[in-house]
Amino acid sequence: MPKILAALLLIAMLIHIVRPLGLPGLRQRRDFWKIAVIAIAVMMLTVLIRP
Repeated sequence: MPKILAALLLIAMLIHIVRPLGLPGLRQRRDFWKIAVIAIAVMMLTVLIRP
């Protein structure tokens, strides 16, 4: 699961650099780092939840 999640977030970052997603807070190309911060938080959450 973490590998799939990491791949999806990496793809989202690449897509955002090519063409901004247009979501609130992600309207400019330079906002791709916010996706990385979300990815780190989600990874930490999956590690904590994992038995």
